[in-house]
Amino acid sequence: MNQFKNESAARHGVRVAGLLMAMVLTACGGGGGSPGAVSGGTGSGGTGTGGTGTGGTTTPAAPTVSVAFTNAAGASSNALTGATPLTVKATVLDANKKPVPNAIVTFATDNALAVFSPTAGTALTDVNGVASISMRAASLAAGGAGTVTATSSVAGTTASGTANYSVGATTLTFGTLSASPASIQAYGSTVLSVDVLNGTSKYTDQQVNVSFSSACVTAGKATLAATVPTNNGTVQTVYRDKGCANNDTITVSAAGVARSASTSLTIAPPAAASVQFVGAQPTTQSIVVRGNGGNGRTETAILTYKVVDIFGNPLAGQRVDFTPVPANADVVINKASDTTDATGSVVTTVNSGSTPMSFRIQATLKGTGTNGAADISTLSDSIVVTTGLPAQRAFSLSSGSFNVEGWSVDNPSATTVQVMVADAFGNPVPDGTPVVFQTNMGAVGSSDKGGCNTVNGVCSVAFRSQAPRVAIPGTPATPCNAVTPDATRPGLATICASSTDGTNTVFARTSIFLSGSTVKYAYMDGSPTPLTGGTVDLGSLPSSASKSFRLQFNDVNNNPMPAGSTVAITAMLNGTAAPVIPATVPNVAPHTNSAVDDPTGLTVGSIPQGFTHLFSVGSTNPTNCTGPSTATFNVTVTTPAGSATSIPFKLSFTCP
Repeated sequence: MNQFKNESAARHGVRVAGLLMAMVLTACGGGGGSPGAVSGGTGSGGTGTGGTGTGGTTTPAAPTVSVAFTNAAGASSNALTGATPLTVKATVLDANKKPVPNAIVTFATDNALAVFSPTAGTALTDVNGVASISMRAASLAAGGAGTVTATSSVAGTTASGTANYSVGATTLTFGTLSASPASIQAYGSTVLSVDVLNGTSKYTDQQVNVSFSSACVTAGKATLAATVPTNNGTVQTVYRDKGCANNDTITVSAAGVARSASTSLTIAPPAAASVQFVGAQPTTQSIVVRGNGGNGRTETAILTYKVVDIFGNPLAGQRVDFTPVPANADVVINKASDTTDATGSVVTTVNSGSTPMSFRIQATLKGTGTNGAADISTLSDSIVVTTGLPAQRAFSLSSGSFNVEGWSVDNPSATTVQVMVADAFGNPVPDGTPVVFQTNMGAVGSSDKGGCNTVNGVCSVAFRSQAPRVAIPGTPATPCNAVTPDATRPGLATICASSTDGTNTVFARTSIFLSGSTVKYAYMDGSPTPLTGGTVDLGSLPSSASKSFRLQFNDVNNNPMPAGSTVAITAMLNGTAAPVIPATVPNVAPHTNSAVDDPTGLTVGSIPQGFTHLFSVGSTNPTNCTGPSTATFNVTVTTPAGSATSIPFKLSFTCP
């Protein structure tokens, strides 16, 4: 640029010398051309630049923009810090070096070093052509050197100017971090306060984001704002305890602040408010007497308690003592005391003695009673000590159906047999207690085992009708017929269920009719003599009357027809019939000669075991009889397998 100016000046000197020489020559009458023709020249000032004249033309001067900095005192300075912002002034002059008012000036710089206020980075020039804008350090830690560029447009021509500045990192410090109060009760609060200083004075030029931290806050046992901005150089926040149960140290730090500051806070530990019973294992809260363990049985109860404060938060490090209730309970507490863990939990175990009984375990926090009150304590749920073994009087066996179609039909799902087992205290035996089933007719159980294992004291197996269908006394040998022989009635199967602990065996029996599919014997109105073949004549009666009668149906062994068999009047001519009561054969248990049910079959009678049904038949013309008539119909019994037996009947009607 300087070289360009020097060369321009040299050329300008040559032109001036030539001009003077021409003037002399003209004055002397020498030379040719047009006298008086003179070429114009140009100049430059400030940041503006003039044009050069050639061939009789001139380039006009351009507008200029100059940039300068002043500090808060108005003195010229280009040193910027977080504590000392600068004012940037841009002076805009037109080509005639006159101030340009109301011109828009745009300021730009490295945003990592400095930022403008307003943030748009624009300003209007005043009557003196000066536009001003504030500039502060981008951050307290910012440092280095930068350039401000000011740009404006004057009369369609863009002009710009630059100026350099330096940024020095601002060193701030914390005053004393204070807590008011400096000692709080459990779940109390305090106000934390600290000043941010520039030297010995509060730093107020811009907000500083101050971070707070503490061990209790990190552990989730206290609350505290993570970051708080200063207000007039001071930052305050509230610390609230959430059961820290320990003294805490609070630390503050901030970007641009050389060192952190800390203070200690004394926090009273929370007091225990209650001890709670959480639960027991086994969850049934039932154990067996000593020496009676086995499948699914235990002699030990595991009890869990929890200590909490007034807000229900767990308390660690609390000693808990355990005692049985009643005090003379025949149990052994394996841990008489223990200390709560981080979750406030404490565990003890109890072993049963030799006595079946129920008891509780009391958990006590010693030394927590105040003003003569009892110490804080709680009781577990009742724990039962049982034998856990099936009791003979609580061994119950039942059948889904007592009369299944099976004398001449193989039925793989004839019925189910269920056992319910409890111990001497009436409690269901432990899950998994094995029960064995045996039968002298048909088959019971499954291919993998001839029994089942209890769930909540109950289990069941399938019974199916198949060979053998004739019982052999004492075969198979069972715990049941070892005491009392099985029933020998034809078609009556005996099922024996038993369970043993290797020493004691409990058992029960039930009986099931393998019923035939055809009615062999039918008894009317309680007659001991069955109906014979041929049509059954019900006699004669006025047409206005109806005939009611009862029929009992029995199979080839004088046993009931299969449960679920339907009984109906069919092929009715010249008569009407009311619905049969009942219309199906119900579940019929073996019964004595006195008609008392005995599901075991031990006292089954020799009488016919079938069920009795009620029938009612009437005339088709009960009121307008024109002459004698005879009704004919069948009584049909149809078994679940579809086998039907029909017995023909007739009934005569006369007119009054």
